Amino acid sequence: MIVTLIVICEVGFWVLLAAGLATRYLLKMPRAGLALLLCEPLLEVLLLVVSAIDLKNGAEPSWRHGLAAVYIGYTVGHGHRTVKWLDGHAAHRLGGGPPPVKPPRYGMARARHEGTVWLGSVTAAAVASGLLLLATWYVGDDGNTDSLRSWIYIAWRGVGIHGLIALSYTIWPKKAPEGEGKDSALAARNPEHVADVLVRRPRKDEEQIR
Repeated sequence: MIVTLIVICEVGFWVLLAAGLATRYLLKMPRAGLALLLCEPLLEVLLLVVSAIDLKNGAEPSWRHGLAAVYIGYTVGHGHRTVKWLDGHAAHRLGGGPPPVKPPRYGMARARHEGTVWLGSVTAAAVASGLLLLATWYVGDDGNTDSLRSWIYIAWRGVGIHGLIALSYTIWPKKAPEGEGKDSALAARNPEHVADVLVRRPRKDEEQIR
């Protein structure tokens, strides 16, 4: 039952997201679209309540209950970023808005971006761990809670791996390819601020014409 509910919540997340964005930008009903988007957290609440009821009714704690907690944690840590990203693209393609700003790709700006995403993973693991510990306390000493505790280890192991990847962008910043962004950078400056070496010097035949 729990696995089925997780699948339903996952499908419902994307259905509500698509319906909310379509209502906002295709039907031109921003308030109704926002209301649909705000209904998404209710799916996680429903999943949490059903998991607790399942344990209360005597179900043996298993990996399914742990997966539900991890799913809720991931939604808390990264769900808002997913919705924001899709909302930006929908506003551009359906609402005539400006193109969404792409995340930085190089240098320390990329490192800071990766660090921000990693903090989302920390939040996800913290929420999942709190729910798993709450479920362990709820079950008490009468049941086997090893499967629930193992998910805490899995969640924080994922955070550690993600942290090492994010840290690598700080230790070894990714450099932009040679010449990339040079034209746009020069165009944004005033001509008098451009170094002489970057200005094409007139050829001799051009000087004679002048």
